[in-house]
Amino acid sequence: MFVASLVGIFRYTELPEKFGSFVQYKASMENKSIEEEDEIAILNISGTESYHVLFLSSYHDINEIEAELKDADAEINFSTKKILEGHL
Repeated sequence: MFVASLVGIFRYTELPEKFGSFVQYKASMENKSIEEEDEIAILNISGTESYHVLFLSSYHDINEIEAELKDADAEINFSTKKILEGHL
């Protein structure tokens, strides 16, 4: 199982360019329209060159995020979990 660590939480308008393609891909998979003020968490998946995108307004609690990551064969580290809980 991979470990997901928080890279950062950004508003869409402040998102670093290198994450843009990951965010667009996730939005298309969820059929989501991205608003300028949406908070987006970017997680780095250890051992890969991949990132996991979380549109924070789409989740009610940390359990939903953990379930999504489990499907991707990943789990969030403790500090990332605590930070995300504070934003939900």
